[in-house]
Amino acid sequence: MDKDPITCGVVGVGYLGQHHVRIYQELESCQLVGFYEVDPERAREVAAQYGCERFGSIEELAEACQAVSVAVPTDKHCEIALPLLEAGCHLLIEKPLCESNQEAEMILRAAERNDRIIQVGHVEHYNPVTSYLNRAVERPLFIVADRLAPFQPRGTEVGVVLDLMIHDIGIILQLVKSPVARMESVGVKVLSPSEDIANCRLTFGNGAVANINTSRVSEKKVREIRVFQTNGYLSLDFMNQIGHFVRREGGQLTKEEIPIEKGEPLKIELASFVHCVANRENPTVDATLGKQALEIALRITEQIKRRSPL
Repeated sequence: MDKDPITCGVVGVGYLGQHHVRIYQELESCQLVGFYEVDPERAREVAAQYGCERFGSIEELAEACQAVSVAVPTDKHCEIALPLLEAGCHLLIEKPLCESNQEAEMILRAAERNDRIIQVGHVEHYNPVTSYLNRAVERPLFIVADRLAPFQPRGTEVGVVLDLMIHDIGIILQLVKSPVARMESVGVKVLSPSEDIANCRLTFGNGAVANINTSRVSEKKVREIRVFQTNGYLSLDFMNQIGHFVRREGGQLTKEEIPIEKGEPLKIELASFVHCVANRENPTVDATLGKQALEIALRITEQIKRRSPL
């Protein structure tokens, strides 16, 4: 017998949250109940565009939902997540999980206390490119990740490390599967109160090295990763979902294009979240992995602050 659709809601329907609303409406495995938004004008726009209900409080939304996306600014994640968890909702919390290790512990304890699932919105983990990397990468020796974007005021409540670099941190942690032994980080602010450009070199306990370049004041958008291992190297583009594998065969290098079945990462991510809630399965990016990525990102941010006259 088919299971009843999971009832879902969204808190925060800004640039990203509106796409959560759209996708929940598209998924057959769930029923969009509605959303909560503090900005009245924005709430009216989204309610009219998607024909869904605007709830008057987080408590009212929680009472109507089994699962909720938290798509508010990072500095509000903990404040919003805790009452939702206490009300019995499973949560997808957009990345980063929250602003501090202390808040992360509070969220994890609340989820455990209420036996609720938390998935953290590291959307690149659900990109078909990452699925290929997880299959093809055996023992990475050196990784280079570049993530560049034009400036947007959205997201500047945190620095570029928590805003953008954390995507690559999470992916690299998953690929290397070894603790960070050393990090060297630099960064500068350009248009916002925190760093807008950052570079970090991570050395892992197993000897692997990762060099991560991030900017949110670039003229063009770039989301690329290169992974070097003993049998060759992989070069992939997260944005265009294309790439190639240069293999070492004897004394020759051969290049082959990678067949990647393209898909919308956010839709794949939300479908996976709904599936995990329906079947009580642990998400690919659970609160533990989200907290690990946050811890590394916070250490990088602190190192940049110590070294740079921000």
